[in-house]
Amino acid sequence: MPQPPEALADPVAAPASVRSPGALALRRGLRHGGCLIGGGLLALIVVASLAAPLIAPHDPYAQDVSRRLIPPIWQAKGNWDHILGTDKLGRDYLSRLLYGGQISLLIGLSAALISGVIGTFLGVCAGYFGGRIDSLVSYVVTTRLALPVVLVALAMASLVGGSLKVVVLVLGFLLWDRFAVVARAATQQIRGQDFISAARASGLTDLRIVLQEILPNIANALIVVATLEMAHAILLEAALSFLGLGVQPPLPSWGLMIAEGKQYMFFQPWVITIPGVALLVLVLAINLLGDGLRDVTAPEART
Repeated sequence: MPQPPEALADPVAAPASVRSPGALALRRGLRHGGCLIGGGLLALIVVASLAAPLIAPHDPYAQDVSRRLIPPIWQAKGNWDHILGTDKLGRDYLSRLLYGGQISLLIGLSAALISGVIGTFLGVCAGYFGGRIDSLVSYVVTTRLALPVVLVALAMASLVGGSLKVVVLVLGFLLWDRFAVVARAATQQIRGQDFISAARASGLTDLRIVLQEILPNIANALIVVATLEMAHAILLEAALSFLGLGVQPPLPSWGLMIAEGKQYMFFQPWVITIPGVALLVLVLAINLLGDGLRDVTAPEART
């Protein structure tokens, strides 16, 4: 006798509704407004900055004093040759804005990477081993939190001298505390789980347990912290460059562009408005994306 369709079905086959954690996170992210808006704006800025050599209409370093302070196209004396106008040295503002995005993204990513490595190492060690190591790391974190980031960065930049490399290193070695706190707390939550005990029983070394079991399970929290610290680093770089202790001329840093245009802010306000709005949009996009990632990867959202 022919068997019914139900009997022919594979009894161990997974239902069609079961999806991988990555697919579920992607679906939640596509439905989250913050992820969509922040990710879209950030992707647009990244693409425009990386494509600056192709789409920039002029050399960002070329000076022409005879064409200084040309207003942007939406003002009466603007022209299409310089869509966003020129600065006090006649350099094209749109070109400098595009290349300035490269510097902001480079500093944000580099500082977040350096601080992430330092903070994650300290936090995981403290959370996994506990005891004296935890006490020592907690003391180091407390000492770091007692030091104001802006004042220390200003002091270091003034002593060593402002440059792109100095800014990256100073910010990278100052912004690791949040990584350490989050990594320590997350590691403490999972170090007593059954899968960690099973890994120890199977003979895995502490290093392999940390690399194969601990880090993959705390990566989501660290990614969220990385987005926040990236935005923090970009703002600190802009502040240092504004004070003349960050990126040095003629590099087109957005903070430096604001500093160079502050003397014209009452007569040509666009010289500080344009880089200021660009900085606002970049930081807002990163914060929206980080906030969205936190919501998407939260345990209560994993349904």
